[in-house]
Amino acid sequence: MEITDAAIYEIIHRYAREAGVRNLEKQFAKLFRKGAYRIASGNRRPIRVDSPKTLEKFLGVPPYLPETDVQTGVCGVATGLAWTSFGGEVLYIESRATPGKGGLILTGSLGDVMQESANIAFTYIRGKAPQLKVDADYFEKHQIHLHVPQGATPKDGPSAGMTMACSLYSLLNQQSFPKHLAMTGELSLTGRILPIGGVKEKLLAAKRTGMKKVILPQANERDVKELAPEVTRGLKLTFVRSMEECLKYVFK
Repeated sequence: MEITDAAIYEIIHRYAREAGVRNLEKQFAKLFRKGAYRIASGNRRPIRVDSPKTLEKFLGVPPYLPETDVQTGVCGVATGLAWTSFGGEVLYIESRATPGKGGLILTGSLGDVMQESANIAFTYIRGKAPQLKVDADYFEKHQIHLHVPQGATPKDGPSAGMTMACSLYSLLNQQSFPKHLAMTGELSLTGRILPIGGVKEKLLAAKRTGMKKVILPQANERDVKELAPEVTRGLKLTFVRSMEECLKYVFK
């Protein structure tokens, strides 16, 4: 049996996405068992596994869809990075405004800490109303809805605060979020960007989805220096201390 490098990467990304390699080992064992069965059944032609179609014959339909940068330049959508038990993930945070009595609606199975981050981001951006040139009574006449897709998956933690603020700023400023850019950082009420965890996993997720630039808290620069070169290779990293710095970089 011959397995190409492309097929191996396909197994990793679409059949065995996890923090370790246990499930990856199971997928290879399944692949070899199927090959052994073919040989034992009298089919002695060489087996070459070199495409997604061939993999599906041996391993079935892949349980994970390929991760790509789905950012389409829509105002109100920002790209963040998160850490999960399976490693790093990309989050697309969406904001919309509709005529109503005002206030903030949060959806997407957000935990208590993540809801607090959303409220902090909302308060911070609301304070920038004069700069955004929205009417003084805009927030009383419009209801803001912030959503994190994959609503069936629980999400928590403070590291999406900076991304949520960018999503709201993009919505109110009617300026789309740049493609191939992702970010992670906790936002304080005064606009400071605080350090986060899981830097390595988040950077790997950014590379996996085709991101070219990543914004990180300044306090995490020392963590990045300890990473292996292949983790950051191909990524342009920008470190910020405040939300003001972040907004100037993102919405030039």
